[in-house]
Amino acid sequence: MIEYGALAAEQAPFPLFAVLGKRLSVHGYQYKRVGGDPAKLDAATRFVLDGLASGALKPTLDRVFPLDRIADAHRYPESNEQFGAIAVTV
Repeated sequence: MIEYGALAAEQAPFPLFAVLGKRLSVHGYQYKRVGGDPAKLDAATRFVLDGLASGALKPTLDRVFPLDRIADAHRYPESNEQFGAIAVTV
C-alpha cells in the first residue's frame, strides 16, 4: 500500500506492535525534495519509467484482483500472506 500525502500537520499515532507483528516494512520519503524542483521531478520520473521499460526495475506483484473484487483486494494484506504489490484491474 502506498500512502501519498497528509491531511494534517499533527503527529499521527503509529501502531508499532501491529506493524512488527505482521513483519511490515515502512519506507518514507519527502515529496518536496523531488516534487518541488521540476528538473529533479523530471529526472526521477525518467528514472522510474526507463527502469520499468528496460526491466531494470521489476516491481514484485503478489496478486491481481478484478475491480469487482476490490473488497477482497483491501482485505488481502490483513491475511499476512502478502509479499509484494497488490494490483486491481479496471
